[in-house]
Amino acid sequence: MRSEPPVLRRSLGVVDGIAIAASSTAATTSIGIGMGSLAATVGLQAPAVLLVAFVPILGIATAYARLNRHERNMGSGYVWVGRSLGPWLGFLTGWVTLVGTLIFMAYTSAVTGSVFLQFANKAQLYAIGGLRLDPNSTALSTLVGLVVLAAVTVTAVTGVRKATRLQAWLLVFEYTVLLGFCGWAMATGAHGFSWSWLNPFAVHDATGFAQGLVLAVFFFWGWDAAFSVTEETHDVGDAGRGGFIALFTMLALFLFGSVAFQREMSLPELLEQGPQALTYLGAKLADEPWASLPLLALLFSAVASLQSSVIPTARGLLAMGRDRTMGRVWTRVSPRYGSPAVGTVLVTSISAAMALLALAIPKLNEMILAAVDSIGLVVALYYGLTALAGAVRFRGLLRTAPREALRAVVVPGVSGLALLGIGCYLGRDYATMSDHFELSPDNGWFMLSVPAAIVLSGLVMAAVAKYRRRSPYFSGHRTDAGTDTVPLAATDARGPVQHP
Repeated sequence: MRSEPPVLRRSLGVVDGIAIAASSTAATTSIGIGMGSLAATVGLQAPAVLLVAFVPILGIATAYARLNRHERNMGSGYVWVGRSLGPWLGFLTGWVTLVGTLIFMAYTSAVTGSVFLQFANKAQLYAIGGLRLDPNSTALSTLVGLVVLAAVTVTAVTGVRKATRLQAWLLVFEYTVLLGFCGWAMATGAHGFSWSWLNPFAVHDATGFAQGLVLAVFFFWGWDAAFSVTEETHDVGDAGRGGFIALFTMLALFLFGSVAFQREMSLPELLEQGPQALTYLGAKLADEPWASLPLLALLFSAVASLQSSVIPTARGLLAMGRDRTMGRVWTRVSPRYGSPAVGTVLVTSISAAMALLALAIPKLNEMILAAVDSIGLVVALYYGLTALAGAVRFRGLLRTAPREALRAVVVPGVSGLALLGIGCYLGRDYATMSDHFELSPDNGWFMLSVPAAIVLSGLVMAAVAKYRRRSPYFSGHRTDAGTDTVPLAATDARGPVQHP
């Protein structure tokens, strides 16, 4: 007799969704390494830009939550955009999400390795066997980070429940340290608070404002990871609740952190410290060993972010695999752990290979800045498309329930168009800012080439899925079971989820 195929275990609740979303957003990492980059773009108006960016993000989160209630699927935007806007755009949404996350994991591995090396230096360990332990060395930081990536892969493979428990404890420590030091800076900072910090019109450069918004969107990126485990939650609404709670928590932390940094550090200090701003803050406010706590919080944040990136990426590929838009290898679920174990290992292996390729950029700081700016454009693209998918899916409410349509159609539609418009504006600016190509975060053609290559490769892979794999996704006849390996878990505690 044929045995039942293995399925993902439905063992998660809203707290697990919060842990995954918050870890993936990585507030401590965003504040610790991103405030310098944001200050370099918009000066002291970082709090204002973060507030402005939150508005379309909130509209997009509304679209995610409503779409998830109507069609629970770990593929999220890939599935929803495919149904509402067409399979080509749907596949592209899934593809840019996956590739963007892989790039993020590649450079976060280097960040994690760099933090480990900084701890080694604090322990007066500067060299091993003649090898200098330089935290600013991209090569050495990447190699150390890949060891950490291998370790988090083990926890992701052995079950998402175990991973979320670890992330929850890491988050408690991170936020305690972050709030403690930022609160200290807020209370004792030598630079007086100015309401102009909250005035977005004080950013006089339109290009700088657009780039700042994309960077701010990157800050918030990750809250949607809660929807990647929607098929593993007990209740269909848990993913949305977890995403919203994490999103508002991130807004509070980002605003608090940005104001605290500017209370303690001048703009020249922020620009000089760059990705080391949080560790510099710790050293400025406290003596050792307390001064090392922000560095430890940054390490925990980077590790949790790596782990929470692996989880949704493997599940996104599983959703694509069961539609046969990707290979069957991604659909293999471990009978022992109830997780896509093979896919998880493959995801981290691909990310590790990308991290090694990134060594073409010689300095770690340049690699970070280049990746952040490039991923920001990609994130704006797939968030915008998913929001538009929600507006199109529920457009009938414009006739039947105008008040409800404001929340379900108008707000997501305007939010999606706003992000897509900002991305297009910034892409046009990148295309005109340089007259030659080079591997540098200051080169416009390089910054534009990364998202362009992701989009073009996505169109190629979509063609392969349609014409070679003959995926039913492109014919409008999705097979909910997708493959013999992974049936679609589109049920909640009350029964099947009804699709409109």
